[in-house]
Amino acid sequence: MRIGLLIRLIVLAVLLVFLLRPETFAGFFSLFAKAGQPPIYNQGSLLDITLNHLAIVLTATVASTVIAVGLAIVVTRPFGAEFLPLSRSLANVGQTFPPVAVLALAVPMLGFGTAPTLVALFLYGLLPIFENTLTGLTNLPPAVTDAAKGVGMTGWQRLLKVELPLALPVILAGIRLSTVISLATATIGSTVAARTLGEVIIAGLTANNTAFVLQGGLIVGVLAVLIYDALSALERFLMARTGQLGRAAA
Repeated sequence: MRIGLLIRLIVLAVLLVFLLRPETFAGFFSLFAKAGQPPIYNQGSLLDITLNHLAIVLTATVASTVIAVGLAIVVTRPFGAEFLPLSRSLANVGQTFPPVAVLALAVPMLGFGTAPTLVALFLYGLLPIFENTLTGLTNLPPAVTDAAKGVGMTGWQRLLKVELPLALPVILAGIRLSTVISLATATIGSTVAARTLGEVIIAGLTANNTAFVLQGGLIVGVLAVLIYDALSALERFLMARTGQLGRAAA
């Protein structure tokens, strides 16, 4: 466990050094650039592009989480159970249409830039969060929910103090999946002028510079692994906490 954590910290440190001082790695990336080509992306700051990429992913994931969790809560209440098929259909919209198709439909209405990318990532992230939240809220330990009712909690009190805390690890698993998918998918936003790491990859493909393509791909890949591992660790921590809560109620 400690060795794994040490490796992740080293990888994070290397990534930060690369983003802050990319010229340090010019010797390595020159191996992948043709004679006369720049070995390091020189059409913008890699740090700024990476931060903007992460901001787009974070915004879309937060929006997807709010809507997906809200829908799941509504359809697991007695008054909203009849809307489950409709809610599931809405959550499936993003998976039905590829992100490229969503971008093509959104650009005429929203113009070029970040907005159509946010729409595509928002729709694409709904389904895993919705389904995981639904699973978490409908598979709670009966002993815990019965105990909550027995002490006189109202429906909303049970939701906020018992159901959501117990379902949180499962919900977080959906958020983790959605985030990692969005990290990779956000690169296509550069095709509609959004400032993402896709512009580094596209610049490399346009100029036939493998070094640029490698840089954009490596940053996205390393970020995906590190964020996935961080959310997995948080998920395990929450599962341990909720396990203690379930045993205490039993």
